[in-house]
Amino acid sequence: MIRRLRHRLAPHSHDTADRVDAALESSARGMRALWVSLAVLGTTALAQAVVVALSGSVALLGDTVHNAADALTAVPLGIAFVLGRRAATRRFTYGYGRAEDLAGVVIVLTIAASAGFAAWAAVGRLLDPHPVRHLPVVAVAALIGFAGNEWVARQRIRVGREIGSAALVADGLHARTDAFTSLAVLVGAGGSALGWQLADPLVGLAITAAILMVLRDAAREVFRRVMDAVEPELVDRAEQALRDVAGVRDVGELRLRWIGHRLRGEVAVVVDGEVTVRRAHAIAVEAEHALLHAVPKLTAALVHADPAPLPGEADPHGRLAHHVTV
Repeated sequence: MIRRLRHRLAPHSHDTADRVDAALESSARGMRALWVSLAVLGTTALAQAVVVALSGSVALLGDTVHNAADALTAVPLGIAFVLGRRAATRRFTYGYGRAEDLAGVVIVLTIAASAGFAAWAAVGRLLDPHPVRHLPVVAVAALIGFAGNEWVARQRIRVGREIGSAALVADGLHARTDAFTSLAVLVGAGGSALGWQLADPLVGLAITAAILMVLRDAAREVFRRVMDAVEPELVDRAEQALRDVAGVRDVGELRLRWIGHRLRGEVAVVVDGEVTVRRAHAIAVEAEHALLHAVPKLTAALVHADPAPLPGEADPHGRLAHHVTV
């Protein structure tokens, strides 16, 4: 009751234009996070590349390549955010938000490529060992890599969760793992300083293993989004909100799907079969209104009102049964 009273007193709007503005603002925030992180990681990778050329450290080389790849993932994500701003057309009736999912696939492939390169460099150094030069500089470059990646990770994860972008969150988690691989380079430099020549390539292999773990998590997240997976808790919240709407007797089939970093929903609610069409429509509008408040990142929901069945009445959807495919 308190929540409903606060809702009625607080100024707000659910007009289509306002929803579009909110989606555009979230895309703009994602773009800002991407370009800032691109600048930070690009500078970090460039500084590390100079040290790699001086020292010959394959562990630092693996970290540098991974940082460069992580910086470049901002490009497909940025393109996806720009496409997502475009209005829906008669061909792309849901808009272009799914471009984020395609960007997620590109990110996964980029992570896989960086893992392969890091493994190749480390194995090559194991087979043909060389001493690492300028160890203090390598250690400083590793600390720079850690600081740059951790800052980028916090930025991407925070903004990604706020706007509902799984690809941006996955990219942030990717950067956080990169921060710890940079510390692993520091360990390798310490081992080399103690005279253990294989420390550097072994750390390079450890970095490869860490990249593969990131690859597994990122691939799983992107796969779920491509397959229209949503958190079950969101479905529970939606069902509860619908059941609290006056006039809704039951909740039928409920579907939620991500389109980019925004949610859309489809649901059938059961209403009194004797009410007028206008009343049934009003209940459906109130049901959508309740969903918009209950489900974060939801921009629209299509609510279908079904009449409560009478004893002995045939299912009005029976004529559609032969169109259902198993």
